[in-house]
Amino acid sequence: MDTLPCLITVPHGGTRVPDFLAGRFILPAKDLFDDIDPCTRDIYALSERVSVWKDTDVARPVVDLNRDAGDRPPANPDGVVKTHTCFGVPVYDPAQPMDEALAEKLIATFHRPFHGFIEDTLKTRKDLQIAFDCHTMSELAPPISPDAGKPRPTFCLGNRFGETCPDVIANVFADCLRKVFHLPAREVSLNQPFAGGHITRTYGNRPIPWIQIEMNRKLYLKEPWFDRKELSVDPNRLQFLRNGMGEALRLFFETCDALG
Repeated sequence: MDTLPCLITVPHGGTRVPDFLAGRFILPAKDLFDDIDPCTRDIYALSERVSVWKDTDVARPVVDLNRDAGDRPPANPDGVVKTHTCFGVPVYDPAQPMDEALAEKLIATFHRPFHGFIEDTLKTRKDLQIAFDCHTMSELAPPISPDAGKPRPTFCLGNRFGETCPDVIANVFADCLRKVFHLPAREVSLNQPFAGGHITRTYGNRPIPWIQIEMNRKLYLKEPWFDRKELSVDPNRLQFLRNGMGEALRLFFETCDALG
């Protein structure tokens, strides 16, 4: 099978907390699970089907790879490094809070290499036609969101209202998701509630189009697939979603005349 000429990034699927944070990082496992994009390293595990695939094993509450390096506490407690999760849960021991030295260490160790990989890839891989930054979103918007408490669509595609990818291309991919997952039109939205985060904003159309994908967690973090006590998901369900994403991408490249 020929690989699809795209780059996929998965910045929020990691679960690892570095050893050097032991005793300082106090976020419980359940709250860490809620703050990451759970299972996205499995759902979007398409490295054998696409030209370039990049993820991380480091947890989002440790360092958020989809934030600008200057987006920090206290101005933003949920910034590139965090004092609180998006649900308002403290990340660090109050006796050992986040400070500038720790912020710099986390950014230098994890954030800069991840973005360096993207920059190098865009410079050297002239075969790439498009990129996708892949996420999942809460079924209901968390308290800090503008749409707090509101239900979200099954998929949201973000192209910054045409800035990072032409609407004609984004709409073709939206149609592919509707077809593969058997969804009505309203269940695949464009730029609502997410128009695209730091990765999409930074690299979109420089030089290739970039789309942020948000999949609703209701597709896998609900019964009968999700064991809330064990924080585990039926692997068959994850494979189903992974196969669906792979098929949507295949159909997209087969039908999108605006690429290339």
